[in-house]
Amino acid sequence: MLGGMTEAPALPPTRLPQERRTVTDLPGPVSQQLAARRAAAVTAAVGSTMPVYAADADGGVVVDVDGNSLIDLGSGIAVTSVGNASPAVVAAVQEQVARFTHTCFMITPYEGYVAVCEKLNELTPGSFEKRSALFNSGAEAVENAVKVARKATGRSAVAVVDHAYHGRTNLTMALTAKNTPYKNGFGPFAGEIYRVPTSYPFRDPEGMTGEEAAARATRQLEVQVGAGNVAAVLIEPIQGEGGFIEPAPGFLRALAQWCADNGALFIADEVQTGFCRTGSWFAAEHDGVEPDIVVTAKGIAGGLPLAGITGRAELLDAVHKGGLGGTYGGNPVACAAGLASIETMAQYDLAARARGIAELTLPRLRDLQKRTDRIGDVRGRGAMLAMELVQPGTDEPDSAAATRISQACHAQGVIVLTAGSFSNVIRLLPPLVIGEELLLEGLQVLEEAVLAL
Repeated sequence: MLGGMTEAPALPPTRLPQERRTVTDLPGPVSQQLAARRAAAVTAAVGSTMPVYAADADGGVVVDVDGNSLIDLGSGIAVTSVGNASPAVVAAVQEQVARFTHTCFMITPYEGYVAVCEKLNELTPGSFEKRSALFNSGAEAVENAVKVARKATGRSAVAVVDHAYHGRTNLTMALTAKNTPYKNGFGPFAGEIYRVPTSYPFRDPEGMTGEEAAARATRQLEVQVGAGNVAAVLIEPIQGEGGFIEPAPGFLRALAQWCADNGALFIADEVQTGFCRTGSWFAAEHDGVEPDIVVTAKGIAGGLPLAGITGRAELLDAVHKGGLGGTYGGNPVACAAGLASIETMAQYDLAARARGIAELTLPRLRDLQKRTDRIGDVRGRGAMLAMELVQPGTDEPDSAAATRISQACHAQGVIVLTAGSFSNVIRLLPPLVIGEELLLEGLQVLEEAVLAL
């Protein structure tokens, strides 16, 4: 039972001991050998958070090639929410692989694709009739959501917000706010993208409400773009790479209402927030918002590449036949994994488990904040939690502190991630199936790293 929450179904079974165990310094000798091979074969443009190489993973642990067992508070960036090598996902994938691995849905379709779309239509917010399409990655899905918005509205302008992250393709780099490492030197970027202020309670003027922050954003759109030119407002309900920024209450509702009033679409990028991560199936539900289009990926398929867009039927059906698709989109093996992941989330009530993780973690982080002047803010929902590091006694970002904390955790066998436009946020994304003892041990290592600054 996590954080004293109502009793939930037992956790899924695991193969590996759910424990932190270090048998070598990190990285160990075999990881170092692999690093040497990597340097000779893999471009240096691809970075890694930790210098250890995975050999096995299960539940809430990752075991490296030297036999070290690490506590996973990152979930492969919110992907392995049902745990790594989830038994249901493994069984579904094995069965599908034995039948067929690919036909291309655009050539000879198959039931798995249809079944995933049915689930997306059922689970995403909104009681209206919906349609879905499947893709490979979050960035690909975002691009297709923009295509649908432009086609359905006959408009070209797309509004995004400060601190946004939407992907690494040319269009999604234009949608993304942070320059380094995502955009630097890769331009020119796709046009007709306009950026407006978001709601960032820690850094907004004191007392600014969500409605006031939304009015600030929409006023800028009206003046600089013209409401009649906006095809869509695209936003993460809780920003991911931007620093787990949770907007003030009312912000998302006000933006969605402005879209409805002005003929624009409200698109929720739920790539990182979706599938029980924030304590609901989708984060937009916390604000009572029914997006015109929802973008999904990451946690949908237990680690296999799958993404989707789901929206009002009349919007997605406004696109001409052949206008959406792709060779691998909705691959049958990924669809099998997606259906098994969704079933696991429902069976074990992983939305409730995410809330339990927050109940256990947030009080500890807030108590830690009182014990140091290095934590400016603690925030987040469910199992999507963060603390923002600042220079002592100020609100100036301290990226060096975030780096030192993450490195100290890594050295002790705990995987944590950094984030934020200023690279000063420690973010926690544990698997939703992580055991309480393992989570508490990981938090203890994190606390010690913070207090050692």
